[in-house]
Amino acid sequence: MNRVDNKVAIITGGGSGIGARTSQLMAEAGATVVVTDINFESAESTSQSIIAAGGKAMALRHDVTMNDDWESVIEETMLAYHHLDILVNNAGISGAGLPPLEEATLESWQTVMSINLDSVFLGTQKAVLCMKESGGSIVNISSIMGLVGGAGPAYNASKGGVRLLSKSVAVKCGEMGYPIRVNSVHPGYVWTPLVRNIVEHMEDDNITEEGLREMLTEKHPIGRLGTPDDIARGILFLASDDSSFITGSELVIDGGYTAI
Repeated sequence: MNRVDNKVAIITGGGSGIGARTSQLMAEAGATVVVTDINFESAESTSQSIIAAGGKAMALRHDVTMNDDWESVIEETMLAYHHLDILVNNAGISGAGLPPLEEATLESWQTVMSINLDSVFLGTQKAVLCMKESGGSIVNISSIMGLVGGAGPAYNASKGGVRLLSKSVAVKCGEMGYPIRVNSVHPGYVWTPLVRNIVEHMEDDNITEEGLREMLTEKHPIGRLGTPDDIARGILFLASDDSSFITGSELVIDGGYTAI
């Protein structure tokens, strides 16, 4: 089940958190993984952990907001492995620390959009060009905040955009006869460095990391926060042929957050 043997996968933001665990799990399931991250050292660390466990991987530095970087990553992947079967657009930033609507600037808005949405467009476009003959699966990581409000206009809009971009491309690929599936994943709060750093931007200076964790846990009916493994297993399912009839859909992995 959920095997991706002999498939080649690019996973952005693979140096930590959900991206790192997805890279490792994808390799455990048989894929060759191209781990990309703006921090090359963290990407290399993930890659080496895969190789040490007997898997196949390589690491590339990658600024996902730059078209030239995307072209370079695709070119190096094709040179090394000759095909691309899976793309996981995982890289992103949180909405923590952004100014409220009344104080937001166009620059602050565009920063979030460039990382969380424009990069997904660039990666999806490049992957479709690679996959339109051979087929493949594109998994775009959105958020529960792409389904409900509460994280600020820029972050909500960027993650909501990922959801509808995924649907639009899925429909277009179907209309064009491309054997490509495109879906989005919407995690609840996962205790990663990205989430832990929220505490640094809270108005109440007395809130600790543990206090933040308790506050967020209360919002999840299942009674706990997510783990990178929880999300990575959903991503692997959508990447594998076990989800061959799923496209243009969203997989919500949120411990019941959006059920309230």
